[in-house]
Amino acid sequence: MLQAAFNYMTPMSEQPFYYQVRPPEGTPVTNVDVQSVSTEVHDARDLVDAPSLDREGYSLTEHVTAVGDLRDHDRIRAEYYPEMEALVAEATGAGRVVAFDHNVRRGDVKRQSRELRPPVPLAHNDYTIDSGPQRVRDLMGKEAADLLRGRVAVINVWKPIVGPVRSMPLAVCQATTMSQQDFVATELRYADRTGEIYSVTHRDTHRWYYYSAMTEREAMLLKCYDSDPSVSRFTAHSAFADPTTPDDASPRESIEVRTLAFF
Repeated sequence: MLQAAFNYMTPMSEQPFYYQVRPPEGTPVTNVDVQSVSTEVHDARDLVDAPSLDREGYSLTEHVTAVGDLRDHDRIRAEYYPEMEALVAEATGAGRVVAFDHNVRRGDVKRQSRELRPPVPLAHNDYTIDSGPQRVRDLMGKEAADLLRGRVAVINVWKPIVGPVRSMPLAVCQATTMSQQDFVATELRYADRTGEIYSVTHRDTHRWYYYSAMTEREAMLLKCYDSDPSVSRFTAHSAFADPTTPDDASPRESIEVRTLAFF
């Protein structure tokens, strides 16, 4: 078990937002205040029962990619996306999986670009009860209405490009230790649209886990949305500064692919 700082959104009464482009004159990039909370982080490798997507909101699986370079965005879309679709289908039993987005991250990146982004040391969830279905409408066209009549989930597959991960690992907050009230809908304001994620406020019941020294032969699946209210629907997650990281540790390199799973 580690003790590490996790960044949570400070409770607020107004609509929280982040601009993803230059904001209008006189408007801040965000109105969100963040509080750092010293938190226990447990190694999920020590658990007797392996976590599951539908209960704890995350799971670990073996995966060895056939893609030679996970920094090549064209190869990621052409070759890695199909691998992720097959992986999520096998892990969840979904009848159809569509990979639609990805990020490559490096721990030494100071300013994000289309090619590289830094880890996100902030408790959050990628989709909300509204933006999850909206992503289906955005991507699936005329099929969307029929698909949304059934169960749909957004599954994020997170994988080290180089392992073992010693710096800025990814942690997840076990879904069974959270309340829906902990998730706060937060606008992501772009030039042509407004998206929505969940920021997360602190609660003493939260229990955080990570997988120590993850390798490039492993992948973590995260539940970012589920239309089925009988299972875990959202999974807060965050990169964190591991206090045991060696001084000579390489910057974390990872890739995450978001998928739509239809049941």
